[in-house]
Amino acid sequence: MEKTRIKTSSLTKIGVIAALYIVITMLVAPWSFGAVQLRFSEMLNHLAIFNKRYIWALTIGCAIVNLFSPLGIIDIIFGTLGTLAMTTISYYVSRHLKHLAAKLAASTIICTIAMWSVALELHIVSKLPFWPTYFSVALGELFSLVIGALLFYVLAKRIDLTE
Repeated sequence: MEKTRIKTSSLTKIGVIAALYIVITMLVAPWSFGAVQLRFSEMLNHLAIFNKRYIWALTIGCAIVNLFSPLGIIDIIFGTLGTLAMTTISYYVSRHLKHLAAKLAASTIICTIAMWSVALELHIVSKLPFWPTYFSVALGELFSLVIGALLFYVLAKRIDLTE
């Protein structure tokens, strides 16, 4: 009975975070896709440092929202795999760090650097120049992640996000 309650709670949390990722992305949809990208929902990537269930929540949310991407199937596959990879790396790197600020900083750096995959998608599909596109999407990612790091730093002091 207890295991069923824990599984239900975990699935509910995955669903809520995936839905939150979708809603936040779609609220600012014109800026969520393309070379100049400000996907505020990316701040949720920090949740992966607290519990690996959020890797799946963010990956599912990203897959669903990428159904609306102008890059089509390429973004659904590779954009989603990028989210899976960067949140997984953030999770495992954070296991080796003691302080919350260091974990959030590592997550910010990993996810920002990982924007090379989005720039490469845009370069291949939309024929955009790689380096300016990388700079642009990485800057938007960094902005979202810094806001998220500040938010989750404060929240984690009040709420146990590992549960």
